[in-house]
Amino acid sequence: MQKEQVIIVGAGPSGLAMAACLNHHSIPYIILEREDCIASLWKKYAYDRLHLHLDKQFCVLPHMPFPDSYPRFVSRQQFVSYLDDYVSRFKISPLYRRTVESAEFDGETGKWIVKARNLGSGEVEELEGRFLVVASGETSDPFTPVIEGLNTFPGDVLHSTRFRNGKAFQNQKVLVVGSGNSGMEIAFDLANHGAQTSLVVRSPVHILSRDMIYLGLILVKYIRVNLVDSLMVMLSKLVYGDLSKYGIYRPKDGPFFMKAAYGKYPITDIGTCKKIKSQEIRVLPSICSIRGNEVVFENGTTHPFDTIVFCTGFKRSTNVWLKGDDYLLNDDGISKLSFPNHWKGKNGLYCVGLSRRGLYGAASDALNIADDINSLQ
Repeated sequence: MQKEQVIIVGAGPSGLAMAACLNHHSIPYIILEREDCIASLWKKYAYDRLHLHLDKQFCVLPHMPFPDSYPRFVSRQQFVSYLDDYVSRFKISPLYRRTVESAEFDGETGKWIVKARNLGSGEVEELEGRFLVVASGETSDPFTPVIEGLNTFPGDVLHSTRFRNGKAFQNQKVLVVGSGNSGMEIAFDLANHGAQTSLVVRSPVHILSRDMIYLGLILVKYIRVNLVDSLMVMLSKLVYGDLSKYGIYRPKDGPFFMKAAYGKYPITDIGTCKKIKSQEIRVLPSICSIRGNEVVFENGTTHPFDTIVFCTGFKRSTNVWLKGDDYLLNDDGISKLSFPNHWKGKNGLYCVGLSRRGLYGAASDALNIADDINSLQ
């Protein structure tokens, strides 16, 4: 059995931030990663045009700033390069292709026993640590909803994690399901590449520009959220007008309240709204069923498609392998504790980046956890 002070599960940005913060305190750790590289979502499963949706000052990891040459909104390729440099600087060496099968606290020894399958050898390896940090990410397991008749669809069906760019879809009729930031941006990319693009928007959404969101993030430090939200909604109406005629409605709650209360981010518009208004992108309501290449929508209309791209988010499988925790994480692998104490469980259990607060939240979690562990040495 391999013994370490801290066991980190996950080598995405959250896990890397955790490792760097422990390194800063000279605390030994081991980091387990089920993929064959760090930050696999960014390296292997993200679309080409992806940029960080927030200004880089809100996305930097602890103890290493972005290069001065980076723009305000960092591209996927730049962020991957930054993470590679981060790993080199802090000498982070994850154990790759390790899938955690169980993690359980041993009350007699006061240690966490983690069993991980080595996907290379097939063997189950056992590790022991005083502390366990869950850093497996909010975007760990792609989710595709169950839709009646989906199995009858003859065209391509893919999750956003398999979408790279719109080049291969020129002149195709493509349906994008999901109106979060990924869905909006993928629809934009498809339309740019000549696809006949439709977008399913099931729920009301706030649409803001990058500068509006930047202003809001600064203002919420100094004035009440409801005042910031009132300003954001007013600016959105001035810039984008009434989008209800296109099938997009604003929520009753404000954008920053929704982010804090439900972890629901506003849409960062990068040009999608203009294409919706010009009818280059058609907005459609929820799907009722699929019959061959015909998709039936809740408003009674039916439209044929060649490809369906599901931008329907992710689930987490932490509840499958984390045993005995009924305090820190809910069944969906998100912290059920309130900010700012959401990162600390019982018996040396912690979570980083699982509070729907983005990279900024993950960086803050990692700093807090490392300080807490250091105080317990």
